[in-house]
Amino acid sequence: MSSTWRGLLQFVPLLILCGCAMSLAGNVLVLPGEYSHWINMQAIVEELVKRNHSITVLVSTASPTVDYRKNENFNFEVLQVPFSKSEMHSVSQEMINFWMHKTQNASLLDTFFKVKEVMEKATVLQKEICDAMLRNSKLQDKLRRTQYEGLLVDPMVQCGDLLAQVLGIPLIFSLRFSFGYTIERFCGQLPTPASYVPASPVQFSDRMSFVQRLKNVLLYTFHSLLFYIHTTVNWDHYYSEILGKPTTACEVMGKADLWLIRTNWDFDYPRPLLPNFQFVGGLHCKPSNPLPADMEEFAQSSGDDGIVVFSLGTMVEDLTREKANMIASALGQIPQKVIWGYSGMKPETLAPNTRVYDWIPQNDLLGNVLKVQKKQI
Repeated sequence: MSSTWRGLLQFVPLLILCGCAMSLAGNVLVLPGEYSHWINMQAIVEELVKRNHSITVLVSTASPTVDYRKNENFNFEVLQVPFSKSEMHSVSQEMINFWMHKTQNASLLDTFFKVKEVMEKATVLQKEICDAMLRNSKLQDKLRRTQYEGLLVDPMVQCGDLLAQVLGIPLIFSLRFSFGYTIERFCGQLPTPASYVPASPVQFSDRMSFVQRLKNVLLYTFHSLLFYIHTTVNWDHYYSEILGKPTTACEVMGKADLWLIRTNWDFDYPRPLLPNFQFVGGLHCKPSNPLPADMEEFAQSSGDDGIVVFSLGTMVEDLTREKANMIASALGQIPQKVIWGYSGMKPETLAPNTRVYDWIPQNDLLGNVLKVQKKQI
């Protein structure tokens, strides 16, 4: 072999290395939401850990959902706050109870003032968390030294966007929707035509009648006014004070680099979308585990009719006696076996085809190899 070829062969390893894609692990900071919001964000966190990223979750001592004492494969940075988990949880329950039990008989004005009242209570607690995060010089120095490369935030939790701007790192939102799409519309500049996009969480279709469109416009106005008053009165001055310059909460939120929308595009209404809004539904889905023995036996006894999995979510802990009995009676009239996730008092009208559990493994029930028939009620 000539000396020329020997010289060229020396560069072959270098050429191979140049053609290989490089992947470097990074540091990611997470400010989670509560209840089911954390379940969805935790799926993202666990996937990032699998890919060798270092994750730090900022959590307050009053979080009713995130257990920072639990041994996880990611890190916790704990924020000390002067209130308890029960205080924080009670504010959420007050809003849920009003929404479920009293809105049907309340006027729009009464609803407005009640929602405003609860939001103000939540703001007092949230500002304590923000202060523990943003006015703590030791924590700020520690976060800067770690050199995080991104911040994953639930925008329903205030000040995560502010922290990203203070640290000068990219901001990623994880969100299902805000009421009336206020955050998405005003801060994210997402077009939401009222003529065919119902104001969340209203269950109109995209083909509304004239009366439904009129109601929809009124609901958008209601949510927009509430959001404007809430952010202007409670947060704009706070954001300006932290950044040392005039700004608004919505302006800071609008600087998010990416919005991860926790649903599938075909479950949402047809509407214009921006490039930085991406649908990521089903992130929390994973292979199912075997069911507990008693639950599996009950599900197997359903035969060809299958089972119904019924749950009102992680935040609904109790129903009125009347509503619980009404639901139990209705479930007793269908041929399927029913597994109901409910931690309240056992209904008196509970039928033999229905079993109530304080907690149900929904992922395992719906993904099990049993012939499970998922039905929506």
